[in-house]
Amino acid sequence: MLFVIYVLLLMYFLFFSEEYGRVAEAERAYRYNLVPFVEIRRFWIYREQLGIFALFTNIFGNVLGFIPFGFILPIINRHMRSGFLIVLSGFGLSLTVEVIQLVTKVGCFDVDDLILNTLGALVGYLGFAVCDFLRRKYYGKKI
Repeated sequence: MLFVIYVLLLMYFLFFSEEYGRVAEAERAYRYNLVPFVEIRRFWIYREQLGIFALFTNIFGNVLGFIPFGFILPIINRHMRSGFLIVLSGFGLSLTVEVIQLVTKVGCFDVDDLILNTLGALVGYLGFAVCDFLRRKYYGKKI
């Protein structure tokens, strides 16, 4: 149930929320960035002009948004307990989102978002792995 709520919230913030870069229908255009680390660097260099909210949303928000994916997916699906599969799935989901944003013109296809979202899935999986290790160590059970 938590995973479904997470996916619905993710869809809202990525496709419908005007606070996070969505533009009105009349202003929509194809926007994309295919050069790694350009937007990350730009947000960091101009952080004082853009504000902490824009910096946090763009850099940390992309990572934070995919942490639940990497943490919850191996819990609800035993076959997804491999870090490689989680990272690959996180990248695949992120790529799907970015392509949909490009095609529907509700956002910008940004290779930096792919990197940050995939990193978020990895961080989530590492959190799962630590919790799973501690659970097995203290309770000796394997689920």
